[in-house]
Amino acid sequence: MQGEIWQLLDSRSIGGIESHVVTLAEGLVEAGERVRVVLLDDHGPHPMAAALRARDVPLETLDGGLPKLVRALRRRRPAVVHTPGYKCNILGRLAAPLAPCPVVATMHSGEPGSGKLRLYLSVDRLSSALAPTIAVSEPIARTLPGRPVTVGNFVAVPDGVATARPETIAFVGRLSHEKGPDLFAELARRIPGAAFVAYGDGPMRDALAGAPLDARGMVADMAPHWPGVGLLCMPSRHEGLPMAALEAMARGIPVAAFAVGALPDLIADGDSGLLAAPGDVDGLEAAVRRWLELDGTRKAAMAAAAREVVRRRYDRRRAVRRIRAIYRRAGAA
Repeated sequence: MQGEIWQLLDSRSIGGIESHVVTLAEGLVEAGERVRVVLLDDHGPHPMAAALRARDVPLETLDGGLPKLVRALRRRRPAVVHTPGYKCNILGRLAAPLAPCPVVATMHSGEPGSGKLRLYLSVDRLSSALAPTIAVSEPIARTLPGRPVTVGNFVAVPDGVATARPETIAFVGRLSHEKGPDLFAELARRIPGAAFVAYGDGPMRDALAGAPLDARGMVADMAPHWPGVGLLCMPSRHEGLPMAALEAMARGIPVAAFAVGALPDLIADGDSGLLAAPGDVDGLEAAVRRWLELDGTRKAAMAAAAREVVRRRYDRRRAVRRIRAIYRRAGAA
């Protein structure tokens, strides 16, 4: 494309959307595109900055609000603006015809939300018919009007992953109700003696207090921490297609999760990971215990199956080709 591709988001910390943006930006650069990550508002130094610098992707910050976004688009003329997250999705659809500039949105959210968030998510879904929209899973696509295109989340599959893994059981994500950190703490209480560790921060950090686990807080990049993880546990109440699951499985780390969102499409129970019925804490406890009881050979087989699923179905190069085609159809020069 002749101009820059803007990845526009409103963010102050690292989560699944931010991991998606970094992964997509790197993939677009590998494909020969010029990419810029643009933060809608200034929330202080961003933990994503170092990862973007390492990938030669510039990061800049606007001053917030629709008028300033429109002025920036008119002045800079990006080839296309790609928005993940409800706030930027809504503002991007409003700003695009005023600039004018092609805009493409990605819908990551599988939860209904509550209070004001529920209203914003509803506006995001209803306005998705106004511009090209990508859904990261079929369950999300089915909630949208118009004609969304489903492109699942994706990762780069690393080479040379160790096959022998520790028996550490990890939670990776925002400490918020939809992710179920309170249920992870409950599992740690139910399985004494097992090594539980939580990476993340958020409004439910107190739910981990007193549980027999190692709460390590937010980390800017999980890459140096994945080698210390044997099983990723995802007690999520709502999900789309979580980046943490893909990143773990790409490294040969199976996932034990509730069967919500696109996780049943990602994980074959007993083969590439372990599933329990949504909200069934007893079932998830049983799944974690099943994994702990596997011998080394069966653990290695599950790890290899998890990695193969991601290599075959969620490889970044294939997804980037599809997303670039969506940009072109949206009118990107």
